[in-house]
Amino acid sequence: MSTTNLVHNQRAPQKHHRPCKARKHRRWSSPATILSLIVLAIAALWAIVPGIFAPHDPYNDVDVALLAPNGEYIFGTDAVGRDLFSRVVYGARQSLLGALIAVAVGLVLGTLIGLIAGTRRGWVETVLMRLVDVLLAIPGILLSLSIIIVTGFGSLQAAFAVGMTSVATFARLARSQVIQIANADFVEAAYGSGATQAQVLFRHVLPNSLTPVLALAALQFGTAILQLSILGFLGYGAPPPTPEWGLLIGEGRDFMATAWWLILLPGLAIVATVMSTNHLSQMIQQEGDAK
Repeated sequence: MSTTNLVHNQRAPQKHHRPCKARKHRRWSSPATILSLIVLAIAALWAIVPGIFAPHDPYNDVDVALLAPNGEYIFGTDAVGRDLFSRVVYGARQSLLGALIAVAVGLVLGTLIGLIAGTRRGWVETVLMRLVDVLLAIPGILLSLSIIIVTGFGSLQAAFAVGMTSVATFARLARSQVIQIANADFVEAAYGSGATQAQVLFRHVLPNSLTPVLALAALQFGTAILQLSILGFLGYGAPPPTPEWGLLIGEGRDFMATAWWLILLPGLAIVATVMSTNHLSQMIQQEGDAK
């Protein structure tokens, strides 16, 4: 081989990786991604330190009821004279924390079921996947309402119920990823080097199966916010006067014709957070596909 060809072959990998890095940089520096990160950062700060952003007590009356948005009350006031912006800010804690609990329930239980079904073939896999099929056959809102009726009303009960609706989705994805990774060459090499099944499972199979599952978790976070908002709107979530985004919309539905801000502004908070979460989940999925 000539010296020219050798130099060309050595430089070829560098030319191959530079466009990939450039595309990755463009994806994460795009305006949509930056805006999504800003929206989620604001929502997270609202949930963690709401007192810094809320100008008034979300539980006490501050002024005239049903006051339209103005310079002092940028979101207006609700039907009993409470500052709506402060209630939206404090509502982020209930909505985001509930969604986080719901995703954790679905992620842990679903991944565990998928992991067992993907490694234990035979009747164990058949029983678990038939259970998953049953859960998938039930509409999510109906399943969550059924669980709430059994467990009782409240924020934690609603979060657990919403989490149970995503267990089947996580289980199917985790099982497919585990089966795919378990047949890879590096897993066979690990067994050949004397590793036990548990070592191979937790050192090789599970870590390499998590990227699509984590992308789904980000997507389910937005879905959980929507489902919790629906339950709050119907009165099955946080009890009044607790500020929660779905409950705020439910409280304003009787004044839709005269006080549009009671529904529109909390709804915008939900839409912006969910859309930002969905966008970032797509970015995580693209990162996994690129690898």
